[in-house]
Amino acid sequence: MSESITVSWQILFWMLPVMVFSGLVHGALGLGFPMVATPIIAVFLDVKLAILITLLPTAVVNVASIRSQNGFTSVVEKYWPLAIACLVGAMAGAYVLTVADASAFRLLLALLILIFLWTQYRGRLPRHWFTTFPFTVLIGMGLLAGFAAGTTNVMVAILIIYFVSMGIQRSEMVSAMNLCFLIGKICQIVVFFAAGLMNFVLLIKTLPLALTAFVALKYGQKIGDQIPQQRYTALLRFLLAALAVVLLWQFFRGA
Repeated sequence: MSESITVSWQILFWMLPVMVFSGLVHGALGLGFPMVATPIIAVFLDVKLAILITLLPTAVVNVASIRSQNGFTSVVEKYWPLAIACLVGAMAGAYVLTVADASAFRLLLALLILIFLWTQYRGRLPRHWFTTFPFTVLIGMGLLAGFAAGTTNVMVAILIIYFVSMGIQRSEMVSAMNLCFLIGKICQIVVFFAAGLMNFVLLIKTLPLALTAFVALKYGQKIGDQIPQQRYTALLRFLLAALAVVLLWQFFRGA
């Protein structure tokens, strides 16, 4: 059983600008809150603490994103196997994070992102793997995405690779990813409570951060409605590249 982690109100106060920026990004793109917030917070605090601080804000942002999307029921019916796979992977990843260092997983995830971006740049993405074995790939990517969420808090990278490779439309992709994000986040909260890392005091302390992120999300959604599809795809690739750089920096800094 791990010892519960505590954090002062002063530290949480300085996290508010991070919540605003991350919420705006998630609102504009429909994804990216933990991908932006966690690395920024991890610059000043421990990565594990950064993940714990962003648990409730991320869950709130995911719920708000899901409620703002139309046709969500049909997305659930289509992608529930992916969500279940993410759940299983997140449970495994969250457990690993409670007992081991996640540095190696950050390196592997960064390399996977860079390989994906390179294959897209060269036009050699093996799409036939995704279309020939769609269900197998869906389950495999879901497990991998969940595990990445549990250990590094960046499930989005794997899901972007999957949905871009499958050629899924933006609205459907955003709804499906937020479903997976929410399930993975709930799983993390349960595992961290069971492991003794999280407690209700820390959860309540992060409530102002969650409310700040929610307000920023709403403003970001207004910006996102004006982003054309081509620019949206380019922004996703840029975020992936930036994330890979941050993950590599965190790995070599820790090493």
